[in-house]
Amino acid sequence: MRQRLIYLMKVYMLTVVVFIAAKLVFMLVNYEGHAFDIGDMCAVILHGLTLDLSTSLYFLILPFLTTLVSLWWDDRRLHTFLRIYYGIIATMLMLAFVADTSLYPFWGFKLDASCLQYLETPTEVRASVSGFYMTLRIILLILGSYALYRLYKAIPFWAKDPSRRQAATVTNLLFIPLFIIGIRGGLDESTTNIGQVYFSQNQFLNHSAVNPVFSFLSSFEKTASNIVDYDFFSQSECDSLMKDLYPTTSVNTDTLLTTSRPDIVIVLMESAGDIFEKIMPRLRGLKKEGIDFTACYGNTWRTDRGTVCTYSGYPSFPTSSVMKMPPKTNHLPGIAAALREVGYQTYYLYGGDINFTNMRSYLVTTGWEQLQWKADYTNEEQSSAKWGVRDDITFNTLYEQIAAIDTAATHQRHLFGFSTLSSHEPWDVPLKRLDQEIPNAFYYLDTCIGDFIDQLKQLPQWDNLLIIFLPDHSIDYGPYTEAVQARNKIPMVWAGGAVKAPRKITKLCNQTDLAATLLAQLQLPHDQFRWSRDVLSASYRYPFAVHNYNNGFSLTDSTGFIAYDLDSYRFVTNESSQAARLERMGKAILQATTADLKAMGTK
Repeated sequence: MRQRLIYLMKVYMLTVVVFIAAKLVFMLVNYEGHAFDIGDMCAVILHGLTLDLSTSLYFLILPFLTTLVSLWWDDRRLHTFLRIYYGIIATMLMLAFVADTSLYPFWGFKLDASCLQYLETPTEVRASVSGFYMTLRIILLILGSYALYRLYKAIPFWAKDPSRRQAATVTNLLFIPLFIIGIRGGLDESTTNIGQVYFSQNQFLNHSAVNPVFSFLSSFEKTASNIVDYDFFSQSECDSLMKDLYPTTSVNTDTLLTTSRPDIVIVLMESAGDIFEKIMPRLRGLKKEGIDFTACYGNTWRTDRGTVCTYSGYPSFPTSSVMKMPPKTNHLPGIAAALREVGYQTYYLYGGDINFTNMRSYLVTTGWEQLQWKADYTNEEQSSAKWGVRDDITFNTLYEQIAAIDTAATHQRHLFGFSTLSSHEPWDVPLKRLDQEIPNAFYYLDTCIGDFIDQLKQLPQWDNLLIIFLPDHSIDYGPYTEAVQARNKIPMVWAGGAVKAPRKITKLCNQTDLAATLLAQLQLPHDQFRWSRDVLSASYRYPFAVHNYNNGFSLTDSTGFIAYDLDSYRFVTNESSQAARLERMGKAILQATTADLKAMGTK
C-alpha cells in the first residue's frame, strides 16, 4: 500500500512540476511587449498553483484506479497500460503547451475550445503562419512529448504485495472523496475556476498563471456555437438599467447626403483600428474630405463577430459567435436585406474562403445576392497572399463592378460589401515601405484605398456614390491591449460624391450603429435593428460604446472607460468616475443581448 501511495505522489508531483515549468516557458516565449521580473514569475507560480494542483488530479485518476486494481490482480500488463497512458498524457500536455504558447501572441488569451473551429478549415490556419513556423512547433511537440514520456516512465512501479488487500482497498476507496474535493477546489459553493488565479492589474501575469489544460477543458461550455447565460439581475432590474439605451426610431435626424438613394460601398478593412491612423495617410485624407465619425469604437475582436456587428447592427458576445449559428443568423436583420426591399441590388466581395466561419450562410441569409470570393479568381491570384487574393487585386475587382453601373438606369441602385484581408498575419503584402511588417501591411492597405479612390473619382458614378470605410475590429499591438481604451477605437469614414460636405461627428458610437445611422440617412425605417442607434438622431441622448472580448467587456462614456473581466469578476481597467454604474450597465447589456440571442427563432 505504501509503495503505491509513493508511486501516485510521484506521478502527481511530476505533473504539477510540468505545469509550473510550462508557465515559465510561456512567459519567456511571450515576453515581448510584457514587462515582468523574477518576482512576477514567482507570483505567477504561486497564484497559479491551486489550479495546477486541481488539474493534476485529473491526470492521476487512471493511475489511481490502476493501483486499486493491482491490489487484486497485479499483472505486468497493468504496467504496459500505464506506459501507454504516459505516452497519451505526454502528447496531450505538450500539445496544450505548444498551442497555448504559440497562439497567445495572436489571440491575447489562454487556450480554449474556440481553437477547434479552425481545424474545420486547415487552409486558413496555414495562411496565418509560415511553413517554418509550423515545422518548428511540430518538432517541439514531438521532442517535448518524448521527453515528458521518459520522465513519467522513469517513475518506478510498486512491488507486489498480496497481504492486507481488504484493508488497502478500503483505504484507497476513502481517497475518492479527496479526489473529488481536490478537483472541485474545496467544499464551498464556488468550484475551481480560472478567475481564482487572477491577482494582478497586469493581464499578462493573470493569463500566465492560468493552467492551459484547465482553460481548454472548462471552455467547452462556452464554445462559439453555444450561448452562455448571464443572470446578473432580476428581469425588472435589467429592464430598468437598459431603459432608453437603444432607441429604435429617428427624430430630427441631421442630413449628411445629397441623395436618399446613393449607390453604396461598405469596405470592412481587416483589423484597421485607429491605432494605425498615423501610417494610413490616404484614409486620414478621406476623413478631412468626408464624414469622420471621430469617436467610433469596435464592438468585438474577431472578423466573424465584427462582420455581424457591422451588417446586422447586432451585438457581439464574449464567448459566442452568432455567425456560427445558422438557426440564429436566419433571423438576423441585415443592411443588404433592408436595401433590397427598396430595389437595391446587392453584391459581396471577399478574396478569401467565404465558407470560413459560416460566412457564406450568414451573407446569403442577410440579403447579399451575388457573392464573389477566392474561388472566382485564377490560381495565380488565389495564391497571391497566404489568406487568398491580395487587396490590390480585389480592390480592382470592386472598382470594375462600380464602373459597370449604368448611370442612365436611375431606378436601379447598388450595394457593395467588401472585406479586405491583407492586413492580417502573416502580413504578407507586395509593398515593402516600412521596416516593421505589421505597420507595413496597413500602409499597403492604405495605398490600395488611395488608388481605389483616385480611380473612382474619374468615373461618372462618383457623383452618386457613398463609400463607407470601417474595420471589422482592431487588434492588440504594442501597448494597445483590451485594457487600453484606444485599442478599440476605430475609424468610420463616409466618402464619395454623395457626401454633402465634410463633417466631423463627435458623438460616441459603435460599429453596430452603422445600420440605423445609414438607413435613417436613406429615410428608411430601422426598427428591426434593435441594437443599432441612429447617431444623428435627437433620440440618441446617451452616447456610449460597448465592446466585448474573450470573456470580458469594456465600456466608454462621458465619465471615462472601464474594462471588466468575467473570469475573475473584477476591473481590469478603471478610468471612470462612475465605474460601479458602468459595470452594472455593461452586465445589463450583456444579460439583455444574450437573452435576445437565446430567444431568437424560438417564437
